[in-house]
Amino acid sequence: MKRLIPLALLALFSANFLVACNTVEGAGKDVEKVGEKVQQAADDTGGTDPR
Repeated sequence: MKRLIPLALLALFSANFLVACNTVEGAGKDVEKVGEKVQQAADDTGGTDPR
């Protein structure tokens, strides 16, 4: 019984970590798309044109 509780907790935290990784990956993709749109808007206005 003493081994079962730590193994169950380890399994629970491992499953939670895997779900969180997918969530963070999705959020990272969303942030990347927003950054691309901001960069495109800056390019369209000429704000990043080095003169």
